[in-house]
Amino acid sequence: MPYLKTTDQAAFRDHLETKVAHWIRQWDEHEQLVAGVIGVPLSKPSISLSGASTTPAAVRAAFKSFTTYSMEYGVDLQHMAVRDLGDIQMHVTDIGECHRRIEACLADVYVRQPSVVPIVIGGDHSISYPSVKAFAGRYPGKKVGIIHFDAHHDVRNFEDGGVTNGTPFRSIMESGTVEGRHIAQIGIRGFMNAKPYHDYVKSRGVHVFTSRDVRICGISAILDQALAIAGDGTEAIYVSFDVDVVDQAFAPGCPAIGTGGMNPWDALDALYHLGSLTKVMGLDFVCIDPTVDVRNVTSRLAAQFMLSFLAGMANRPV
Repeated sequence: MPYLKTTDQAAFRDHLETKVAHWIRQWDEHEQLVAGVIGVPLSKPSISLSGASTTPAAVRAAFKSFTTYSMEYGVDLQHMAVRDLGDIQMHVTDIGECHRRIEACLADVYVRQPSVVPIVIGGDHSISYPSVKAFAGRYPGKKVGIIHFDAHHDVRNFEDGGVTNGTPFRSIMESGTVEGRHIAQIGIRGFMNAKPYHDYVKSRGVHVFTSRDVRICGISAILDQALAIAGDGTEAIYVSFDVDVVDQAFAPGCPAIGTGGMNPWDALDALYHLGSLTKVMGLDFVCIDPTVDVRNVTSRLAAQFMLSFLAGMANRPV
């Protein structure tokens, strides 16, 4: 039948342009990877109404809007071995089982792909605790550090709601997975946290850089300090990026939006720099809600954040 094509073939294609959607193919379970995209569609532990479970699909849908080439960073990513590993299947009702599956799946990924950098797309922030546990398991007997971008400390007490998207960093520290002195939080905002939680992270040795600090000192200076903290005596660094660290004007599709957040360029440059460092071996993006987004702005922003990190990886020393 003339002109009748499959849905992917019928769309316009420019043969000189490679879209991210055509580059990041499904992993064949054999190819050795530089980085792998892993979706974690979980939002049941969110203390506020959230459709974060739909984020992995929304970010993947945004891949068709971006090419693999950046003149700003001087890279074309299309030859990097980055593949989509799929989504971790969540239990319908059991949050603890969901977290167990996240840890078990990622631990197996590290066994099968020892040098892979996971790009974990949540989901709410509760996924970071099992993800970091699996990450720390890659380095038995050694310490790891964390750089945590967020408007919130995420160290709520367990008595008022159990394990939620507001408790991952309390879980990480109290389980002994990562010491507070190896954690740097960037972008924490006033009027979005309680004083007891700020006091708690300080008592644990966490270094806190507020959103105002970033504005006054500049992201480069803040990131240098954060890297010195997370990298001091550690084997590897994990980056947890809650997208609500970005101002609501640029990231409206987050459950906890607010003014006074970071601007996208600071975040893009920070992620590029982090990607360029061989010690940074894990990354997650969390707390987007595509169901309240505006024209997929926030999901597209997360895709661009991921690409900036991969651009940094492309420029790592061989």
